[in-house]
Amino acid sequence: MKIAILPGDGIGPEIVEQAVRVLDVLDEKFEMETAPVGGAGYEAHGHPLPEGTLKLAKEADAVLFGAVGDWKYDKLDRPLRPEQAILGLRKNLNLFANLRPAILYPELAGASTLKPEVVSGLDILIIRELTGDIYFGQPRGVRTAPDGAFKGEREGFDTMRYAEPEIRRIAHVAFQAARKRGKRLTSVDKANVLETFQFWKDIVTDVHKEYQDVALDHMYVDNAAMQLVRAPKKFDVIVTGNMFGDILSDAAAMLTGSIGMLPSASLDANNKGLYEPSHGSAPDIAGKGVANPLATILSAAMMLRFSLNKAEQADRIEAAVKAVLAQGLRTPDIYEEGTTKVGTVEMGDAVVQALSRH
Repeated sequence: MKIAILPGDGIGPEIVEQAVRVLDVLDEKFEMETAPVGGAGYEAHGHPLPEGTLKLAKEADAVLFGAVGDWKYDKLDRPLRPEQAILGLRKNLNLFANLRPAILYPELAGASTLKPEVVSGLDILIIRELTGDIYFGQPRGVRTAPDGAFKGEREGFDTMRYAEPEIRRIAHVAFQAARKRGKRLTSVDKANVLETFQFWKDIVTDVHKEYQDVALDHMYVDNAAMQLVRAPKKFDVIVTGNMFGDILSDAAAMLTGSIGMLPSASLDANNKGLYEPSHGSAPDIAGKGVANPLATILSAAMMLRFSLNKAEQADRIEAAVKAVLAQGLRTPDIYEEGTTKVGTVEMGDAVVQALSRH
């Protein structure tokens, strides 16, 4: 099995290195090949997603991705900015389903800004459609307004659109995920204002006929944002569009107190996926050896589970992470008094040692 390793920018290389160490001690025969992406891709080949990197990603059985982006690239034309690499990979690999778990380990309940009783034991899954919606809809651009109250003035415009097959396929992913969990699915829309999301709601309701064992409810996105903060444990699986999912999944991540703990998966129709931590490249702490590698290590566990059919190995990694937290080891982002502060490499060491015991 071939894994494309794309470390990227900022803390990406440091955290991916630890995840690779964890994969190396599993006694599996993985072929791992590394390639530059994001700002590193631009520096090496003049493009954030070099041809060789895309070719490797297409050939591999799964992609383990670090993070991209650095302030120094903000002045580049948009097509050359590091963030375009992840958009290009999603598009070229047809990664339409983004799975973002928000899990709060009991040991870290104090790290959340919410009361422990509201969030302790939280375990929700947000499924975000990843290749449609206003992020990719055409036409888009800046032009002279052809109509409206500001006709003749400059305006920016984007297009929100979803085709029926796009909605059906993400709905199937969500219902199937809910079936494996608590059998409850919340579809989040803005059907009271947006035609696109009335259509979304109608299609999800139709797909539900095939999953009568799963309870479906619909919620407007503004209410969903409120309920995520007020009573997050009432949710099981949430499915929504690209823009709403982008926002809600980050809100859910911070319920847990550390985005440095949260993995993510982006899958195609055959469960080939790109796996990455939910956090960004954090250039402000790059090279300091303090970044939390656990989200990336847990992303590698998701990769084993969803793309490489190694669920037992995924369980081992997740158990090792729990064991390390139970030992009281913490990187600075999740540190509290009474725990032991460690760096990126020490946290990686601890997970590797825990694996040798499990």
